[in-house]
Amino acid sequence: MKPDRKSKLYVHLLFWILYYILEVYLDFYWSRYQFPDAEWQTRLQNTVLLEFGYLLIKMPMAYALLYVYEKSGIRKFLNSIFYCFIIVAAVLAHRFFTHYIIYPHIYGVVETLDGKEPSGFINGLVVFNSFMDLIFLAGLIFGVEITRQKNVLKEQFSQLKAEKLDQELTMLKAQINPHFLFNTLNNIYGMALKKADETPDVILQLSKVMRYNIYEAAERYISIDKDVENIRDFLQIQQIRHHDLVIRFNEDIDHPSQEISPLILIQFVENAFKHGVSETLGQSFIHIDIQLKSGILHYHIENSKEEKPHGNSTKIGLKNIRRQLELLYPKHILTVESTSDRYIVTLIIDLNDSSRF
Repeated sequence: MKPDRKSKLYVHLLFWILYYILEVYLDFYWSRYQFPDAEWQTRLQNTVLLEFGYLLIKMPMAYALLYVYEKSGIRKFLNSIFYCFIIVAAVLAHRFFTHYIIYPHIYGVVETLDGKEPSGFINGLVVFNSFMDLIFLAGLIFGVEITRQKNVLKEQFSQLKAEKLDQELTMLKAQINPHFLFNTLNNIYGMALKKADETPDVILQLSKVMRYNIYEAAERYISIDKDVENIRDFLQIQQIRHHDLVIRFNEDIDHPSQEISPLILIQFVENAFKHGVSETLGQSFIHIDIQLKSGILHYHIENSKEEKPHGNSTKIGLKNIRRQLELLYPKHILTVESTSDRYIVTLIIDLNDSSRF
């Protein structure tokens, strides 16, 4: 059974149970004044029986009306005629059951108006009472069904929105990984041409980093200790490539298993090398501080840069990172400063308040 049909079945089943209980209670309470000499057990038995009979009339009417309502392709004029036909038929069935079955066979009396004059099968007041009873039910069932449909649509919209954001996030991540891979492979190629002794170490570290990017980073969330370890591996590759690079890496993490979206933090490190450290002619540096206390992450990066950097290519990388943060951690705080000799990035995230779409 489809989820929507299953939801509809449960909602409508609950509605009819509650409606039946309500009608039994109201009619049983009314019978105290209509038949004061009857025992309560008899009155309750009669009420349960007659309300069940009414239910056999009301349920077909309710679903016939819903069927016409759902089939919006029918012309309005024909739609209105069918509505009137269903209601008139239901009122006549309601009157027949009340006048010829309930009063003579269940109550054992003749149906009267206000307990005085006998009532005929068709009478303005009794017809109006039957009509109002049925219309009240129709309003209830329409309200329940429309509310249910709105909730289903809302849930479907939320699911589609989450899938769209998930696809967008996957695309944003995919834009980062190939860049790092191609750049590192080019550097390994250059080192191989020079027959550098560090070439095997760089290949080994690259293999470890790519294994993380392909397998570990495929998860929606991962423990922060694994993500930090990936940053260390990345820095080791860069340290081998840049012999004069000064790296300072500090971490203070109180909960290593705290979950975080993978590849968020390392993108700032990649950006630092792409647009800062690798362009510095003199001694380059990168300082990284990671602090996690009670689910609050403070991430700080400073890296060297040339006084006159080439172009404005940093904007593309930062735009990508900002969009990922907007999707994953809407309440994050990110500041990026640029001085004459360095870039400074500060990121604050409440990892307990992620947007898990």
